[in-house]
Amino acid sequence: MSGRAQLMWDEAVTGYDFGSGHPMDPVRLALTMRLVEAFELDRGPLEVVAAKPAGDSTLRLVHREDYIAAVRRASADPAAADLSYGLGTADDPAFAGMHEASALIAGQSVGAAEAVWRGDAAHAVNFAGGLHHGMPGGASGFCIYNDASLAIARLLELGAERVAYVDVDVHHGDGVQATFWEDPRVLTISLHEHPRTLFPQTGWPEETGGEGAEGTAANVALPAGTGDEGWLRAFHAVVPELLAAFRPQVIVTQHGADTHFEDPLAHLAVSLDAQRAVAEACHDLAHQHADGRWVALGGGGYAVVDVVPRSWTHLAAIAAGRPIDPASMVPEHWRHEVFRRTRQLAPHRMTDGRTPQWRDFVDDGYDPADRLDQAVLATRRAVFPSHGLLP
Repeated sequence: MSGRAQLMWDEAVTGYDFGSGHPMDPVRLALTMRLVEAFELDRGPLEVVAAKPAGDSTLRLVHREDYIAAVRRASADPAAADLSYGLGTADDPAFAGMHEASALIAGQSVGAAEAVWRGDAAHAVNFAGGLHHGMPGGASGFCIYNDASLAIARLLELGAERVAYVDVDVHHGDGVQATFWEDPRVLTISLHEHPRTLFPQTGWPEETGGEGAEGTAANVALPAGTGDEGWLRAFHAVVPELLAAFRPQVIVTQHGADTHFEDPLAHLAVSLDAQRAVAEACHDLAHQHADGRWVALGGGGYAVVDVVPRSWTHLAAIAAGRPIDPASMVPEHWRHEVFRRTRQLAPHRMTDGRTPQWRDFVDDGYDPADRLDQAVLATRRAVFPSHGLLP
C-alpha cells in the first residue's frame, strides 16, 4: 500500500450551491482548500486528485433510478423540481446544474474509496463529501446524493467484506444507516445530538440494524449542550471497542464540523481542539483495525469562516501525516482572502485554546445519574451484546 495520502478536490464542487442565504454556503469548501494550500499541504504531503463525477451506474449502487431521473429533471429545470422526492424544499431547493455538482462530489468520495482499497493511497480525504442524509429515493437535509453511502457501496462492489462507518456530525447519519440497515457487512456508528432536539429526529439507541444485521447500527444520542469532555468520553466509550470486535477492512469517517459551539444550527458545545482530537483518533483506529485504510469525509458545518476551514484543514493534515500544531498562526494571506470573499474577520490561530480532557468510561466508572453516561450506557446495552461485548 502506498504511504501517500490523497486529497480529492475539483474546484467545481463549489457549484453545489443552494443559493444566497442557504446555510450550506460553498465558500466553506473554497476557504478550506485555500487554507490547505496556505499550509502547503498540497506540496508534497498530499496528492491532490480530481476524480470523475459518479455516473448513473455508480449512483444506482445506492439511489433509485427514478430518483436520479428526478434530480436530472430538476437540474435541467429547477421549476420542475418534484417535492415528492424532497427536491424544491427549503432545505433542498433545486438549482441549475444540481445533478452535475452532486455527482461530482459523489465521484470524489467514490474515487477516495477506490484509491484506498486498491492501495494507491493509505488515506484519502474528501471534505466536500459527507452528505449523509441523502436517501436511496429522496433528498434530505441539504443532501442530494449520499456520497458516503456510495463510497461504502463501491468498496463492497470491489470486494470488501467488512466496512465500518463512523459519523461524528452533530446530526444523525440517517441516510447511511438506512442504506445498509440490513447489510451485516457494514457497521454504522453515529454520535449526534439527541433526536428529541435536532433534525432528523432519528438515531435512537434502540436503532441497531435490520433483520440479519442486528448490532450493525450503533447510535449515541448526546444531550444538547454536550462539550468536549462528554463528546470525547462518548466516542471512546463506544467506537474503539466496536471497531475491534467488527474488524473492518476499511474505515470511512464523516467529520461534520457542526458539533462546534459556534455552529448556528445545533446545540452541542464542542471545540475545534476536540474535533481535531477525534480526527486523530480515527486515524489511529484505522491503523489499529484496518491496516491504515481510511476514507475521511466532511459533512455539516455552518460557521463557514471561523470553524469549518480550520477543522477540515486539521483533518487533511492528519491524513497527510503532517499534523498542524494547534498553536500555529493562521497564515495572514488566508485571512486576507477570507475578508475579501466574506467581509468577515478570520480567526488568528488553529485552535480554540482548549486542551480537551476526558475520563474513560470503563476504567473510571460511570455515573448513572449523568445524562451523558446514560446515553452511552443505552448504546452499549443495545449494541455491545451482539458483538460479544459486555455493556
